[in-house]
Amino acid sequence: MLQQTLKQLFIRDLNKLKTELELYQTESNIWQIAEGITNSAGNLCLHLVGNLNAFIGAELGNTGYIRKRDLEFSLKDILRAELVKMVEDTRDMIATVLDTITAGQIEAEYPLVVLDKKTSTEYFLTHLATHLAYHLGQINYHRRLLDK
Repeated sequence: MLQQTLKQLFIRDLNKLKTELELYQTESNIWQIAEGITNSAGNLCLHLVGNLNAFIGAELGNTGYIRKRDLEFSLKDILRAELVKMVEDTRDMIATVLDTITAGQIEAEYPLVVLDKKTSTEYFLTHLATHLAYHLGQINYHRRLLDK
């Protein structure tokens, strides 16, 4: 079933996000912005956690999560251990939610219009998985650039 495939991909990539954060040789580099780079790894991590908790947790899992998107890009200097905990909690939430939704829910229309038009939940969950992978790649590049 698609939700099990997506669950495996989300878990894989959130575990990789956790690993990327742990691999920074200098913790403060998580929050650095190099020339030509718009966001720090820390802010990208907060963005991913907020995005997934809002669109999967709150909308599909009824977790009650309230997103504060502006803070995802304005907060700074959160400890690595706290970021890792956020990623782990997000990973666990996704596993729980994707275990509880049905094939009918996956095929149904996603409850919100997010991408300028209505989409199926299947399409939007796939979008969220690729969004995670995109920013994960940015974080990997950011770490390698700053931890020479």
